[in-house]
Amino acid sequence: MLKKTKNNMKNNFTQIFFLLVSALSSVQILAAVTPPPPPAPPPVGVPIDSGVVVLFFIALITGYFITQKLYNKKTPN
Repeated sequence: MLKKTKNNMKNNFTQIFFLLVSALSSVQILAAVTPPPPPAPPPVGVPIDSGVVVLFFIALITGYFITQKLYNKKTPN
Protein backbone atom coordinates (compact mmCIF):
# COMPACT_ATOMS: atom_id res chain seq x y z
CA MET A 1 0.00 0.00 0.00
CA LEU A 2 2.91 2.34 0.72
CA LYS A 3 4.39 1.84 -2.75
CA LYS A 4 1.18 2.88 -4.43
CA THR A 5 1.12 6.22 -2.61
CA LYS A 6 4.75 6.98 -3.53
CA ASN A 7 4.08 6.11 -7.15
CA ASN A 8 0.90 8.17 -7.08
CA MET A 9 2.81 11.14 -5.61
CA LYS A 10 5.42 10.85 -8.33
CA ASN A 11 2.72 10.88 -10.96
CA ASN A 12 1.08 13.91 -9.35
CA PHE A 13 4.42 15.73 -9.24
CA THR A 14 5.18 14.99 -12.88
CA GLN A 15 1.69 16.02 -13.94
CA ILE A 16 1.89 19.29 -12.03
CA PHE A 17 5.39 19.95 -13.35
CA PHE A 18 4.29 19.26 -16.92
CA LEU A 19 1.30 21.57 -16.56
CA LEU A 20 3.44 24.39 -15.13
CA VAL A 21 6.07 24.08 -17.83
CA SER A 22 3.51 23.96 -20.63
CA ALA A 23 1.60 26.92 -19.19
CA LEU A 24 4.72 29.06 -18.84
CA SER A 25 6.01 28.18 -22.30
CA SER A 26 2.66 28.95 -23.90
CA VAL A 27 2.80 32.43 -22.40
CA GLN A 28 6.17 32.96 -24.04
CA ILE A 29 4.94 31.64 -27.38
CA LEU A 30 1.76 33.74 -27.41
CA ALA A 31 3.39 36.95 -26.18
CA ALA A 32 3.04 39.76 -28.69
CA VAL A 33 6.25 41.27 -29.99
CA THR A 34 6.07 44.96 -30.76
CA PRO A 35 7.60 45.89 -34.12
CA PRO A 36 10.52 48.33 -34.14
CA PRO A 37 9.73 51.96 -34.91
CA PRO A 38 10.18 53.10 -38.52
CA PRO A 39 13.57 54.62 -39.35
CA ALA A 40 13.97 58.37 -39.30
CA PRO A 41 13.84 60.15 -42.66
CA PRO A 42 17.20 61.22 -44.09
CA PRO A 43 18.20 64.82 -43.49
CA VAL A 44 17.47 67.40 -46.15
CA GLY A 45 20.42 68.76 -48.08
CA VAL A 46 23.64 67.53 -49.63
CA PRO A 47 25.46 64.72 -47.85
CA ILE A 48 28.87 65.64 -46.48
CA ASP A 49 30.78 62.82 -48.16
CA SER A 50 29.70 63.61 -51.73
CA GLY A 51 32.51 66.07 -52.50
CA VAL A 52 35.25 64.96 -50.12
CA VAL A 53 37.36 63.31 -52.83
CA VAL A 54 37.28 66.39 -55.04
CA LEU A 55 38.08 68.62 -52.07
CA PHE A 56 41.02 66.35 -51.16
CA PHE A 57 42.53 66.63 -54.65
CA ILE A 58 42.02 70.40 -54.72
CA ALA A 59 43.84 70.62 -51.39
CA LEU A 60 46.72 68.48 -52.72
CA ILE A 61 47.09 70.61 -55.85
CA THR A 62 46.93 73.85 -53.85
CA GLY A 63 49.48 72.54 -51.36
CA TYR A 64 51.79 71.51 -54.19
CA PHE A 65 51.69 74.96 -55.79
CA ILE A 66 52.20 76.75 -52.47
CA THR A 67 55.22 74.62 -51.57
CA GLN A 68 56.69 75.07 -55.06
CA LYS A 69 56.24 78.82 -54.74
CA LEU A 70 57.97 78.87 -51.34
CA TYR A 71 60.89 76.63 -52.34
CA ASN A 72 61.50 78.29 -55.70
CA LYS A 73 61.50 81.77 -54.23
CA LYS A 74 64.80 83.41 -54.99
CA THR A 75 66.73 84.58 -52.00
CA PRO A 76 68.30 88.05 -52.21
CA ASN A 77 72.14 88.10 -52.36
